[in-house]
Amino acid sequence: MKVVIAGGAGFLGRTLTRSLLIDNHQVYVLTRASRPALPGGAQAIGWDGKTTSGWDKLVNEVDVVVHLAGKTLASWPWTGKKKQSFLESRVQPGLALALAIEKAARRPRVFVQQSGVNHYGLRGMMADESTPPADDFLAQLTVQSEAATKSIEEIGVRRVVTRSAVVLAREALLFQLIALPVKLFVGGPIGGGKQAMPWIHIQDWVRAVRFLIDHEDASGAYNLISPVSTSNAEFTRNLAKVLHRPYKFPTPGFLLRMLLGEMSILVLEGRFAQPKRLVEAGYQFQFSGPYEAFLDLYG
Repeated sequence: MKVVIAGGAGFLGRTLTRSLLIDNHQVYVLTRASRPALPGGAQAIGWDGKTTSGWDKLVNEVDVVVHLAGKTLASWPWTGKKKQSFLESRVQPGLALALAIEKAARRPRVFVQQSGVNHYGLRGMMADESTPPADDFLAQLTVQSEAATKSIEEIGVRRVVTRSAVVLAREALLFQLIALPVKLFVGGPIGGGKQAMPWIHIQDWVRAVRFLIDHEDASGAYNLISPVSTSNAEFTRNLAKVLHRPYKFPTPGFLLRMLLGEMSILVLEGRFAQPKRLVEAGYQFQFSGPYEAFLDLYG
């Protein structure tokens, strides 16, 4: 099959691209980078992330469109301008992709959009895909980015929204920031340590996305998150164990708030969630516990 990945020059896009290429699929990557570092065999297509200019005809030829575009949240500090860029870098590409699909003479059979489990808010009981969205900044970021491509469903194209947890991969910037204290021998629970630490191994993320692409009855929102609920303390303890580092230096919440400002909520707060619809659809996780996941990454 032929696949277009918007924002595919990031680590998620590159990993998904490699997986597709191994199985002899054709992959086109929409990117704003002039010289993107893509896996061999992928074809880079330049775009501005806002319009359909220069690539819209490509949509007539592909079977799958994947929307991964969006500025990483691991970008300090979260000024008003930065937060606006988080929103625009997700919404504008989504609107452009929806417009291209709407105008296509031959439409793709499935559209996949990356979103986040922060959709459900940072506090509350265990969440699943039926849990309504919260009204904080991170939740509304997902609400607005998902709404930008809602029209794709209305024209009859199957649309899948992947609400992903923190993806564990050695090249993932957010995970690098979370793991840094442990690597520096000052690891321990962050804040109270009881808050949720939502995560998914990169291999499960790729396998789940491909699972949802291949299953013709899959549509709507799916939580891409480990089925084993993990607290921040448990997450950090297992990481320290695999890296042979001490686990005895708690990081006070007030210190992170002073250093990171609003960005500190990424590690100081979190709501437990489960991949209910993904499991019900028949997906089987390769890495369900944090210890096994870290052992694979750092073994």
